[in-house]
Amino acid sequence: MTGLIREIRFLASDRAALLWLGIALLVACMSVFLGLREIAAQRAELNELIEIDRTEREVVDALYQDWGEVAYYTFHLTWDSPSDFAFAALGQRDTSPWKHHIRALALEGQIYETDAENPDFALIGRFDFAFAANLLAPLLLILLLHDLRSAERTAGRYEWLSATAASRGSPWFARAVLRVGALALCLIVPLWAGGLPGGAGASTLVAASLVVVLHIAFWWGVCALVDRFGWSSPVNLTALVGAWLALAVIVPAAIRISVEAAVPLPDGGDILLTQREAVNDAWDLPKSATMDPFVERHPEWADYTEISQSFEWKWYYAFQQVGDQTVEPLSRAYREGRIGRDRLAGRLAWLSPPALAERALQAIAGTNMAASLAYEQRVRDYHAALRTYYYPRLFRDEAVSDASIGQRPEFHAMGD
Repeated sequence: MTGLIREIRFLASDRAALLWLGIALLVACMSVFLGLREIAAQRAELNELIEIDRTEREVVDALYQDWGEVAYYTFHLTWDSPSDFAFAALGQRDTSPWKHHIRALALEGQIYETDAENPDFALIGRFDFAFAANLLAPLLLILLLHDLRSAERTAGRYEWLSATAASRGSPWFARAVLRVGALALCLIVPLWAGGLPGGAGASTLVAASLVVVLHIAFWWGVCALVDRFGWSSPVNLTALVGAWLALAVIVPAAIRISVEAAVPLPDGGDILLTQREAVNDAWDLPKSATMDPFVERHPEWADYTEISQSFEWKWYYAFQQVGDQTVEPLSRAYREGRIGRDRLAGRLAWLSPPALAERALQAIAGTNMAASLAYEQRVRDYHAALRTYYYPRLFRDEAVSDASIGQRPEFHAMGD
């Protein structure tokens, strides 16, 4: 206990260490604050959009009395609600669509739509807690630990401290534990202070805290390993910063390049172009060129495919679906490729602890690739439900009624 009190006093008198710890606390607080603000803005935007979507559909339902026009002019909002821990690791919510306005038209041209972002801002990403804990915290830990022994050697006190210590490593271990623990608290306390009022569960915060502690422990081990070589403080710092650059920057970049080369994807532009060409070409093709492949997918409407006029809504929506059918192989390959890339990146992330910790926090927050793909699938399922709802009314030429409008499927986000 006496030794611990002595080390606490020593830490309290070390202005450089207090500076790094203060920066860690400030960075953690700012990252949590900015993350909470971003998620609050997203939720406010969703609440406003949900109300606008409901109002717009009521207006459209009152204006049009033809099912083709109702389906054409009615937009349906779909969204992926952020989890209560999403503030800590925004992940795919920063790069992939998390809301859509879709219609019962060809889906592939709608599902990949997203809001335009500043390209420079998208490149560096958001300043969230995951960024602070996985990239900045190791640097601060290096600054706290790189000269524990070497500074004493330079000052000529190392041999005396070693001789008077209860055990050979006791003063250095206690000093390191104190600094590592202080840094962990500077990160975890703001996380809990923002997470609990924000609705994050205690079990979620415990899991995230464990990820942070394990990541810090890894870098502590790296610092201890370098310290054993007995180098001077500048050499230690150079070696540790080099290790950080390799593991936090170079290896993740190499992983991304390797994954992209190992798992090729169809070009997203080709998917949209192929679909649009299929849809646009249908206007000039015989009606049978649309209805035949449509009936192959929906044989239940084979008796309703006769087109007696130059334009009929059922033909129009049929070639919208045929447009989607045309690009199904490309779309499936694109989805499976993204899944394959994510799985391979997950295996290779073990080569980069910062990347591994980032993926772990995103998984806890529900902002990883798996969550993004799950939302995309819910959009596809909902769009299929809309087609199932509209097709009987279009092909049987039913009259629009309030009772039938009331049966239209509604989108419900997971967890809402």
